[in-house]
Amino acid sequence: MSSSSNILTSDQLKAAVGQAAADYIKPHLETDSIIGVGTGSTANCFIDALAEFKHFFDGAVASSEATAERLKSHGIPVYDLNSVVELEFYVDGADEINHQLEMIKGGGGALTREKIVAAVAKEFVCVADESKLVDNMGKFPLPVEVIPMARSFVAREMVKLGGDPVLRQGFVTDNGNVILDVHHFKMTADSKVAPKLLEANVNQLTGVVTNGLFAVRPADTLLLATQEGVKTIKAPK
Repeated sequence: MSSSSNILTSDQLKAAVGQAAADYIKPHLETDSIIGVGTGSTANCFIDALAEFKHFFDGAVASSEATAERLKSHGIPVYDLNSVVELEFYVDGADEINHQLEMIKGGGGALTREKIVAAVAKEFVCVADESKLVDNMGKFPLPVEVIPMARSFVAREMVKLGGDPVLRQGFVTDNGNVILDVHHFKMTADSKVAPKLLEANVNQLTGVVTNGLFAVRPADTLLLATQEGVKTIKAPK
């Protein structure tokens, strides 16, 4: 049994998987490649590792203003997604991920832009530590981005679906909207709140911009930081 001094901290795990993601994509990059980059502490570790070979590729598309600033601080060009035809990779973290590589994202509030960038990418690479891998999602509350005028209506609809919505106080998204964090969804494949079904049902509600379930478009590859090293897990076919 390893001693406590050998146990990697959360920050060390994030740094390890951020470096692993950079190593994973590097052999596939060309001088005109553009990379989609997510938001959050693990994505930041990836950006820092990416900066070491920034001359190997053209630039990046950022999923948030914060990510754009961090990329620019490293001298990595940041492009508007509307000027880009395709992205070779999208690299981002997750708040929860299951064995089908479906995810809950949006703890940092950038879920809508993250989902848009993910939709354009050929390969979605999720970077996470082993605490994020779960059998069934729902312990982490589901973020739902909502037009402010529709906040109360959408909250009532979340209750009908079995959730417990809480307004994220004092937070406004990059798009000028609010977020409801919906607790107590127990997502299993055979339930009324199966991830793909719940994602679709929530998105259909008037006033919802999008929600933090990435089940319709899950990750293709999971790089999972563990105490034994970084494991590569591919989505089941």
